Amino acid sequence: MTKSMQTSKFLSKFLFYAGNIVIGIIFVSPLLWMIAASLKPEAEIFANMNSLATFFPVKASLDNFKEVFSRLNMLQVFKNTFFYIALILIFDLLLNSICGYALAKFEFKGKGLMLNFIVALMVMPMEAIMLPLYIEMSQLGWVNTQQALVVPFVAKCFSIYMFRQFFCDVPDDLLEAAALDGCGPVKTFFMIVMPISKTVYATVFILDFVAHWNDFMWPFLVMTGETKRTIQLAIQVFFGTQPIHYSAIMAALVVSVVPMLIMFIFMQKYYIEGIASSGIKG
Repeated sequence: MTKSMQTSKFLSKFLFYAGNIVIGIIFVSPLLWMIAASLKPEAEIFANMNSLATFFPVKASLDNFKEVFSRLNMLQVFKNTFFYIALILIFDLLLNSICGYALAKFEFKGKGLMLNFIVALMVMPMEAIMLPLYIEMSQLGWVNTQQALVVPFVAKCFSIYMFRQFFCDVPDDLLEAAALDGCGPVKTFFMIVMPISKTVYATVFILDFVAHWNDFMWPFLVMTGETKRTIQLAIQVFFGTQPIHYSAIMAALVVSVVPMLIMFIFMQKYYIEGIASSGIKG
């Protein structure tokens, strides 16, 4: 390799990594600013917004976090949120993966129509069905109950499609070998397919967790009791009291972000592998 080729290769790598670093900083800057603002007194939050000094609190303090924990029962709020999300995740990962496996590996009448129907429903926004769904929950007497938060989100078209796409790549020879060893379809799924599908399960887990952790509108409609508030509903307490203290709001937002960051740090490897392998390919 000539010197000019080595130089060209070095420059291309440098530009690639430098560009990625710049883009990464741009994307993470709102989070960094939020953390810095949560440590500032109210008067300093919007100071020096036109310079990098806004990312560095001059008088850092944890007073804002103390206010958050004094005004909110964060233990109860986290308990409420984790409980209903855990129920959704358990049913989602189990039922939708079984449905996706059936669509990927079994042949039955109406399979193509069902798959087309699932794909079509993926483009329907939640806002389009929110009102009739709320009326249904009200008629069932489920308003202000965990059922209203969990049941409507047990079956998810996107999760079914993700699982189906991943399971399509599971070798049929592996399943035939399991059948020859005496494994039925159920045992094959739970003993053979699930253990080799960690990436897609992790991907669906992360997407579901983030979506429901950040969900505000649906819990706002169906949860009316203060003792049953989720994290996003609890944060709204700081917007309903005048004057609005943005420093406390930033601290509450930082607290709400921590579980997602921890979860993603430990599962990012599986998430990246899952996106690459479950394809969003045809």
